[in-house]
This record gives sequence, C-alpha cells and structure tokens, in this order.
Amino acid sequence: MPLTNETVAVVTGASSGIGEACVRALRANDVIVHALARRSDRVDRLADETGCIPHTFDVRDRDAVADLGATVPADVLINNAGLGRAMGSLWTAELDDIERTVDTNVTAAILMIRALVPGMVERRQGHLVNISSTMAVYPGGAALYGATKGAIHKLSRDLRLELKGTGVRVSEINPGRVATEFYDVAIDDAAERAKATDHGITELSPGDVADSILHVLNAPRHVSINQLELTPTEQVYGGYAFAPIWSD
Repeated sequence: MPLTNETVAVVTGASSGIGEACVRALRANDVIVHALARRSDRVDRLADETGCIPHTFDVRDRDAVADLGATVPADVLINNAGLGRAMGSLWTAELDDIERTVDTNVTAAILMIRALVPGMVERRQGHLVNISSTMAVYPGGAALYGATKGAIHKLSRDLRLELKGTGVRVSEINPGRVATEFYDVAIDDAAERAKATDHGITELSPGDVADSILHVLNAPRHVSINQLELTPTEQVYGGYAFAPIWSD
C-alpha cells in the first residue's frame, strides 16, 4: 500500500533518533503522522517543524495506548520506542532497569499492536513496522537487550502468519549501529559509555534507517518485505571469540 496524503501513520519514540527521522520522512511525503513521545518539548517542536500531530505519553501507559487505538485509524504503525538498560551483565542488573527495558521494548510494542492492528484488519489494509536490531539475530554481548529484540523478531514472524489473509503487512527492521542517543540513555558511567561508542566507524544515520523504512512502506501492495537488515559498511558479524579461563 504505497504512501499517499491520506495515509495515517503512528510513530512511537518520535522525539529523537530513528523515530524523529521517520516522522520527518513521512511528513515530507505528505503522510498524516501521529508522533508519540514522552518528552513534550521535543515532540511539540517536531510538530511545529513538520506538521505532525503530537502525543505526549509513555508507551507503557496502557490507558493512553488504548485511547489512541480508539481514536486514530492508523494505516501504518512504526513501533520504534525502545531503550537499552542493563547493558552490562544481566546477573548484576538492577530490577528496575530489567523491568523498564522489557516493558518498553516488548510489552509496549505488543500493546500498540493490540490497539491499532484491529482497525487495519477491519479495513483490510495496513502495515506494521517493528524496529528491532541486529542483536535480535546475532550475539551482541548484552543479553537483556538482545532478548527483548529477539522477542520482537519472533513476534514479527508469528504476526505475519497470524495476519495472513487480512491485507496487513508486517515488516521487521534490523539496524546495526546508528548514531542516536541510545548509549546516552543506556550507560550511565562515562568511561563505559566511551568504550561502547568510541569505535572509529561511520555509523548509520537515523535518516538512513528512515529511508529504508520508506522503501518498505512504498512497496507495491502485493509485495511484503518481511525483514530488512542494514548495518554500517564497517560493521560486520560472525567469526570466533575465545576467552580462556584456565591455563596449565
């Protein structure tokens, strides 16, 4: 279902990074965009600059999500809101960080789907885009975050099967390293944050990811791009990792 000026899109996590870039790209294509974020100053500024419709609430707020589903006839849902706490060892993580990461990355995405996809099914058209990660399908050294993105990977695959015959497409986007505020939120310790971010490569920009999402959304109605992985050219996966513990 290629995008038109009558297409209604909902983008979560719209105040920065990939979400903000998606709002700007969609508005540049005259799409009606409902932009969701917790930070009212940022999403209001984005509305002033792009003409999107701002909504300020936490995607973990079940009542707010349900109200949105009851009032917005979305053709497109971009499930982008997410974060990465407890990026070190899972067994030393704070319980609050574990719950916040799982609730934001997994439960909130499911709530958004539950609220907006029934309308798509009723209208027999729509497109659900879940922003996952390369860490959903490759080991990445952050077990909790990887587990939440692995859940989104499986959710996307199974929804594709559940929604067969409805006209609703499901796409999973798996970006590698993107130049966003992710690690500013994920890692409190400045030295550890520097280790994670000082890598010397040219990362993807949020706009690179948004352009790929536009490509997925604009595919002809009979074409479903189920999964799209994109990484910086300088970022690769695979190989062997050895960590000797005992030596003779």
